[in-house]
Amino acid sequence: MTVSPFDHPYLSGLVGDEEVASFFSAAAELEAMLAFEVALAKAEALAGVIPADAAHAIARAAHRFSPDVASLRAATTRDGVVVPDLVRQLRAAVGEPHGKHLHFGATSQDVIDSGLMLRLSRVLPLLEERLDGLIGGLAALAATFGTHSLMGRTRMQQAIPITVADRLDSWRQPLERIAERLQIFALEGLAVQFGGAAGTLEKLGDKAAAVRATLADELGLVDAPQWHSQRDRIGELAGLLAAITGSLGKIGQDIALMADRGGEIMLAGGGGSSAMPHKQNPVAAEALVTLARFNAAQLGGIAQAAVHEQERSGAAWTLEWLILPQMVVACGAALRLAGELFAAIRQIGTE
Repeated sequence: MTVSPFDHPYLSGLVGDEEVASFFSAAAELEAMLAFEVALAKAEALAGVIPADAAHAIARAAHRFSPDVASLRAATTRDGVVVPDLVRQLRAAVGEPHGKHLHFGATSQDVIDSGLMLRLSRVLPLLEERLDGLIGGLAALAATFGTHSLMGRTRMQQAIPITVADRLDSWRQPLERIAERLQIFALEGLAVQFGGAAGTLEKLGDKAAAVRATLADELGLVDAPQWHSQRDRIGELAGLLAAITGSLGKIGQDIALMADRGGEIMLAGGGGSSAMPHKQNPVAAEALVTLARFNAAQLGGIAQAAVHEQERSGAAWTLEWLILPQMVVACGAALRLAGELFAAIRQIGTE
């Protein structure tokens, strides 16, 4: 038994997504944080802030570094964040005389938030690819069944006849709009976090902007001023995730209702019942509804996490750690399930 259904031994088969979840593993997070430290050292060496030999030593040590995870866990309990002990361990691995140049001018939040953005820069193309696949799948369904007839329903009551294309349009068009917004966010919203102790990069003086720009370039992130306590990027991303799952939830709800009435849609496969062997339950459609409601519920938590006091918050920041990874995995699972559901459609409407 696990606390989260997203990595549960069997519930994850329904609501989880191993490919997306892999970007939120401890190993992936540590890899991203080490990448930040290596990129920072290189950027500072190029700007003349630290010796070039120190940057090379830091890169060599990071590439062969194996952290003491038990120590990281104990230190996080004490410090509320993993970075101080991670830096201590890595400095020991770098050794003298270069260890003191590791993490120069940075703070824990720089490492963790930039590491998050780095991992998201790898997750979002995967979500975009799946979303594009769904849009194409709906276009293919429209080409096959679009001229078929359906009864249009308003407030769950019969209204007037419509075509299958009419309903498929209502499914596809939101996904197309969200796909455009997601592409823009991937280009503009994945920003490096680098502000130092209180966001002023005071240790770098007039070289701060140059170091930050090079750091962003090394990580493949957008160069932007520090955003330690400015969480609008996280809120925007959460909104996009909820918009995706919400739109897919609407599709799932429609398909479940169509399957309930009989004759409106034919699906291959379906879930079995322990008590009624004759049933084929629309499990994927139902799961889309669940994941939509889950992410909608998490939006309130992300909105709460936007309230960072002064230059940095421990409480609000930690709340993000609890919520955002699950929202991303829920979105990945919904995209996966929707693809499976579309592939199972054998007939919609009547000729």
